[in-house]
Amino acid sequence: MHDILNSFLKTPIGYAISAVTLWCFWSFFTSLVSGWYALTRRFRAQSEPCGDTRSARPLSSEVRMRFKTEYAYVVRLTAAQDALYLSMSFLLRVGHPPLRIPWNEIHFGREEFLWLRYVVLTLGNKETIPMRISERVARKLGLLERLPETERLPSELHFNTLSDSFAASQTKKPD
Repeated sequence: MHDILNSFLKTPIGYAISAVTLWCFWSFFTSLVSGWYALTRRFRAQSEPCGDTRSARPLSSEVRMRFKTEYAYVVRLTAAQDALYLSMSFLLRVGHPPLRIPWNEIHFGREEFLWLRYVVLTLGNKETIPMRISERVARKLGLLERLPETERLPSELHFNTLSDSFAASQTKKPD
């Protein structure tokens, strides 16, 4: 049996099946690590964006999520009146279904690294998954208007610990 499997894997079809299997596994694993999969439980998109929308195409956006998982040029972000929509390029769709996250489930902040400025969105009040995008993409989506003017993130904050600390800082205290 081992010899049959080994000889099959050395054929072109065996290589193709192995490559596709590995690709699907890696895509799903990335979804688990980044937090995308955790968001799918509550925020799986059931409809298309409606009303006035602004989009950042995959080739113009770099997205970084939990544990510095980078989605460079593969995520499409769409800001609609009701929610933020996220969808993945076809090649990484395994484990990454489209998401629809209502605005009341997103907290906004800023982050600076050297001379680069970013907008950090904490997605889901329960999940608190950080997503960092460039300020240029945030401007294109019309998200800069949603940022708190006075609040800045400390520069010594590490991005992989951002989920807990940033969510705690965003909870409003009663006056």
